[in-house]
Parts: sequence; structure tokens; C-alpha cells
Amino acid sequence: MTAQDVRPDPAVSVVIATYNMAQYIRQAIESVLNQTYSDLDVHVVDDGSTDDTRAVVATIDDPRVHYHWQCNAGQTRAKNLGIQRSNGKFIAFCDADDCWTPHKLAVQMPQFEGRDRVGVVYAKRCQVMVDGRQVPEEQGDFHSGKITEQLFKDNFITFGTAVVRRRCLEELGAFDETYRMGIDWELWLRISTQYEFCFVDEVTYMYRIWPGQMSSNWRGRYEHAFRIMEAFLQKHPGLLSAAVVNEAYAHSYASRGRLRAIVDGDYSNGMKDAMTALRRDVGYFPAWKLLVRIMLLATGLSRVNKGRRA
Repeated sequence: MTAQDVRPDPAVSVVIATYNMAQYIRQAIESVLNQTYSDLDVHVVDDGSTDDTRAVVATIDDPRVHYHWQCNAGQTRAKNLGIQRSNGKFIAFCDADDCWTPHKLAVQMPQFEGRDRVGVVYAKRCQVMVDGRQVPEEQGDFHSGKITEQLFKDNFITFGTAVVRRRCLEELGAFDETYRMGIDWELWLRISTQYEFCFVDEVTYMYRIWPGQMSSNWRGRYEHAFRIMEAFLQKHPGLLSAAVVNEAYAHSYASRGRLRAIVDGDYSNGMKDAMTALRRDVGYFPAWKLLVRIMLLATGLSRVNKGRRA
């Protein structure tokens, strides 16, 4: 594509926020540039990287790539800067350590045609392990249409698969900079109150698994998740039924309790979370299942300790 072929107002602007991802950033950018759907540009927002990110981006000779630098201020502000600097009628995202499949936009963009109330189109993802293996990800149910109830219970929308109509962001705001994590879920919830979502049953995103990535900080994720839930309910009183709210809290507490018990070996707090989940929704089966599992694990540990003392 030559300079004169580049549109100042592409159909899709792709925001790639990055911090010290020089080893992966080229692959991420090229996966976007190699789309079969080419009416796009790329906005790389460097959140104050101290590695060779700037130099790597500079070697990519494509006029559709725009590089923006900011002092380190976090991913939320970086993503918002990318949105502000772009002109696309639709906004999409790719994390700097991930990749798109070549057909991503070709299969997702047609879902917007003639459907003005569709604000977000999303799809499936596949995990890429450290050794390069691609592992299909086991995900739960996906939903289309008005999805606020289902989305409040669980964020089933993988961030990098989503394409967003710019009008949604202009009307309802971009990412909330009071949050460091869970920013996509908070945004999807906000958009879901006014717009419909559309799910495409295809893998369009390759999610890299590697040690130290931010998504492994599950404690921070749940801290922010509970804040986001409370804020949403305060801003939209009466929008969700008590049954939906209670099931959503039961899901979050049981999910956190499982990580506390299984990952940290903190059976006491894991059990507390399971019990809190059941107080919110006594019929929430995953919480009962977790409670039994923790009791079995704790009993097994107790027997081992007794055997060692014998």
C-alpha cells in the first residue's frame, strides 16, 4: 500500500497499547497489517517503554502505522490515547504480545452492515503457549443481542476479539481511567445498556501465554471486578433483577474462592468465599462443588500432616 492509498479516515483503526514488548510488538503489528480486510490503520501507543519498542516499530515500513509515545501512565490511558488519535469509524484492539488471525476483520466487519444498534462484534480466541503450540481455549457460553444480564454475571468477551463502533465511545465514553484492570468489562457493560452485541463463532485472536503477564494477577482482577460491579449497580439502579445480581456475585465469589484455595492453598479464605457465594445464591451449584472440594483438600492435607508427625 502506497502513501496515496492510505485513507485519513479508515473504516477501522486498531489500537495497540504497549509497554516493554519489543520482543512481540512486530508480530502483533504485522498480524494486523496482513488482514485480508485492508481498510485500516494501526495506532501503536508506547506507554513509556524502556526497551527497543520505538526502534522496532520504526523498522515497519507501512504508512498505515502510527506511533505515539506517552510517559508511563498505564494501559487505560494508553488505550484512550490511541482512540483519541485515530479516525476510524470502528475501533479494534490487539495487545502487544498477541496476534490477529488474517481473516479477523473480514468475518467480523460484515456483522455491522445494516445493523445500527450493533455496537460490538466479538469472536473466539486461541491460546499460544510459550513453546508455540496453539491450544483451543475452553470458554463458556457466548451471547448476542441485549446481553447486559449475562455480561454482568461473567465477562465472556475476549478483549482483543472485539470491534467497537466509534459512536458507542463518543456517546458513552471510552475506558474509565479510575480502573487499572477490568477496563474492558466495565466498558462492555456500559455499552450493553444502549447497544446490542454480536458473537461470531470463529477464532480470530491468538492469545499468548507467558510468565509474568498482567492477566495472571487474579487478585487485582477480582478487586477491580467487585468495584466495577458495585459502581454499575449504583449507576443503573433497577436495571438488573435481584436474582441476576445475586447469581453474578455468587459466580465472582466462587471463582475467587477457587483460586484462593487451589492456587494459593488458602483453604480458609477459599471456604469463606464459597460460603459468601451461597449466601448470595444458595442454589449456585459451582459454590457447593467448590465447598466440597476444599473440604476434601483440607482433610487430605490434615491426614498428611498427621502422618508426618506420627
